[in-house]
Amino acid sequence: MINIVISNQIREKCPDFKLAVIECKVRNTPTSNELWDEIEREGTKIISEYKLEDINKRNAISATRKVYKLLGKDPNRYRPSAEALCRRIVRGLPLYKVSTLVDIINLVSIRSGFSIGGFDMDKIRGNLVLGVGTADDDFEGIGRGLLNIEGLPVYRDSIGGIGTPTSDNERTKISDSTTNLLVLINGYSGETGLQEAVDFSKILLERYAFLKKFTIEII
Repeated sequence: MINIVISNQIREKCPDFKLAVIECKVRNTPTSNELWDEIEREGTKIISEYKLEDINKRNAISATRKVYKLLGKDPNRYRPSAEALCRRIVRGLPLYKVSTLVDIINLVSIRSGFSIGGFDMDKIRGNLVLGVGTADDDFEGIGRGLLNIEGLPVYRDSIGGIGTPTSDNERTKISDSTTNLLVLINGYSGETGLQEAVDFSKILLERYAFLKKFTIEII
């Protein structure tokens, strides 16, 4: 598996941090009606359980926001992706249909509250280090342009940043041709719920993404 180092910067601010690393061989396709039905059912459940002001109190989301604050980042301006997705749902705004792999990751994130990175492994160079963004980082968020990641947790390969809990990078994003998928489920709240998110990810990948290989490590 790819080697991932968790920096002391992160460990000191979040000693309970746990990371689920999934590597798998898959096939990407346009989103199916069946997958989108699952997403809509999960959205209905979120609406029934949470008001807008309660989204950021979900355990996994709250823990991610806490780390942002400890690192000097405003989580209301740079929301973790799981929070942003759930807020859209509760506000009655439609989610974007992207592709099967991206939509699977979004569904797991909505259900679990974990901010999850999804990457094309063939675009990653070398191993990864989870550190903290700086003002010198050149980071192009997917669909967001140049993103100020100073104070955000960030995974870097030998070239630069590839993913934060707010947005992943254009350089290593999932595309229609992605076959080697890396999924990083970030447990800033600790290990609680992490295995359930892994198991749900595997079910969805088997059901919709022609899963051929599935390797998991929790660090």
